[in-house]
Amino acid sequence: MIPLNELVIFILAALLLVITPGPNMMYLISRSITQGKKAGILSLAGIIFGFFVHIIMVSFGITALLFAVPMAYNILKITGVLYLLYLAFQAVRPNGKNLFQPNENLSIDKPKKLFSIGFLTSVLNPKIAVFYLSFFPQFIKPAYGSIMTQSLELGVTQVLVSFTINFIIVLTAAKIASFFAKKPMWLKVQKWFMAGVLTSMAIKMAFSKAK
Repeated sequence: MIPLNELVIFILAALLLVITPGPNMMYLISRSITQGKKAGILSLAGIIFGFFVHIIMVSFGITALLFAVPMAYNILKITGVLYLLYLAFQAVRPNGKNLFQPNENLSIDKPKKLFSIGFLTSVLNPKIAVFYLSFFPQFIKPAYGSIMTQSLELGVTQVLVSFTINFIIVLTAAKIASFFAKKPMWLKVQKWFMAGVLTSMAIKMAFSKAK
C-alpha cells in the first residue's frame, strides 16, 4: 500500500489534472451547457469508463516497463516535466479559448451517443495516458508491495477525484459560464494561478529521485 502522505500528494496532482482544460472537460462543459445536466452526466459516465481502459493498460505497462528497463523512471520523469510545462503554457497562452463559452452549433445527441462519445474522448485523450505514464512511477516503489497493486490503487484514486470534480462541473457549468461572462478578470486569475502551480510541480518533479 502507498503511504497516506504520498497518496495525498498524488490526489493533489490528480486534482490539477482534472481542472486543467482538455478534451474531456471541453466535451462535458459543452454538453452540460447546451443539452442539460442529464446529458452531462451521461457523457461523464462514458469518460469514467474510458479511464478504466487507461488504468488496465498502464498498470500492466508500467509493471513490465519498470522491471525491464532501468532507465524507464528517468524517461517517464522527463516526459512528465515537459508535459506539465506544456499544460502551464496552454493555460496562459494568448487567444486561449474560454471553455465556458456555449457552442450554439452542437446537435442534440441521444443517450447512447453521449455515452459513447464520452468514452472515446476519454480513451483517445493523450492527456490521461501521459499523466498515468509519467506520474505513476513517481509514487510507485517496490518497497510498498506489488507494483501492479499500487498502479491500480493510484488509478482508482484518480478516477474518484476526476468523477467528483467533473460531476460538480456538470451540475454547475451554466452558473460558472455566467460568472466568468460577468467577471472575465477571474478567468485570467484562474489561468495564471493554474500555470504557476503546474510549473511548480514540474520543478519539483525534475529534482525528484527514484527510491
